[in-house]
Amino acid sequence: MDAKTLIKRVEEDRAKFVSLQFTDVFGTVKSVDLPVSKLPEALDQGIMFDGSSVEGFARIQESDMHLRPDLDTYTVLPWTPEDMRRSRIICDVELPDGRPYPGDPRGVLKRVCNELAQKGMIYNVGPEPEFFLFRGNGGGTHPVPFDTGRYFDFSSDDTAVRIRTKLILALNEMGLDVEVGHHEVALGQHEIDFRFADAVKTADNILMMKFTVKAIAAQEGIIASFMPKPVFGENGSGMHCHQSIFTKDGKNLFYDGTKEMNFSDFARHFIAGQLKHAKGLTGMVAPCVNSYKRLVPGYEAPVYIGWAQTNRSALIRIPSAGNNPNAVRAELRCPDPSCNPYLALAAMLVCGMEGVEQNLEPMEPMNNVNVFELTRRQRREMGIEELPGSLKEALLAMENDPLFENLLGKDLFDSYTRGKWSDWDEFRTSVSDWEIDRYLLTI
Repeated sequence: MDAKTLIKRVEEDRAKFVSLQFTDVFGTVKSVDLPVSKLPEALDQGIMFDGSSVEGFARIQESDMHLRPDLDTYTVLPWTPEDMRRSRIICDVELPDGRPYPGDPRGVLKRVCNELAQKGMIYNVGPEPEFFLFRGNGGGTHPVPFDTGRYFDFSSDDTAVRIRTKLILALNEMGLDVEVGHHEVALGQHEIDFRFADAVKTADNILMMKFTVKAIAAQEGIIASFMPKPVFGENGSGMHCHQSIFTKDGKNLFYDGTKEMNFSDFARHFIAGQLKHAKGLTGMVAPCVNSYKRLVPGYEAPVYIGWAQTNRSALIRIPSAGNNPNAVRAELRCPDPSCNPYLALAAMLVCGMEGVEQNLEPMEPMNNVNVFELTRRQRREMGIEELPGSLKEALLAMENDPLFENLLGKDLFDSYTRGKWSDWDEFRTSVSDWEIDRYLLTI
């Protein structure tokens, strides 16, 4: 889409404001709002802003940054009122001289996807983001689920179904190709899945889905949360990512009809790379303290590093694809929706492609093994390792694996790990309700 076409479309949509959006290093959406009268100038010249005020961006002596709108990401935000109709365009962050800013998370993903494209390949991802709906008073230490449904439950007069339907309609109107929405396992937990796309578009869609869900829920007086584990004793919210790599002419490189599970050697090498770097990768795809309350035994979340076709507790699962070559894929199950999707997908891709480039082989699949019934010694003899048990362990694994600093660059890597270590230190030194209940009167 060119600038002239976009301006005409904005007029047809009767938008009054345009939000130019980007993210900081942790995936928080930032926005600069323009009246539509200023849009032509912004499209022609971009928008300057102070990068030193954005988490993980430039130092104060290098603070001038430039937003370059990506016109193909334009969409109307359908929940905004008619008299203040708002639209959105995602931006790339540039240096004043027009070069891509190395610390822009979207730019990191675009760079590694462009490197793949030069080899004639496209990285496709289909995410499954889960979230909770809580009653309006659910922002305290004991959030109250909005509904009492369980996995795939249906009710013809269920308020949560009505809200989920409203969400799906809004997302479709914004250009997401929603495939399915349903109630998940926990009380108040839901999932909306949208069709796979190339990694950059998928990351854009994940962010759009998150702020759309939050905005529409807020209009209903409900709290929507993508926190990985908001309720003790219930399943947490993950964001399983179905991955495949296609050639530019549409051939799925993960498919080989002569191989077991129709899973090609290319695909085996790819998942071997992700398994090799799984511990450090977890720090990118499950990046908050609370993520490690979800990655525990007993709640359908992965704990052990391995792969399988039928074992849903495996870190990487190979779903059945029937007779459809394009449906052969690898499902990575440790990501959760608290991640920055641009950095998470970039890390997933480079881990996998290292496996392809080095012809790595994964361990034997865990199809017929209940890993939770094995002893630690048995797991060690089988070569099955554990994912990090805390954000601290994940950060140490990241710092000890040069792949991740090479991916992000020193400055962005330092900003990311510094922020995450700050979270860990704050968590480590805080006193929780559990500790007060456990020790105050007993010690």
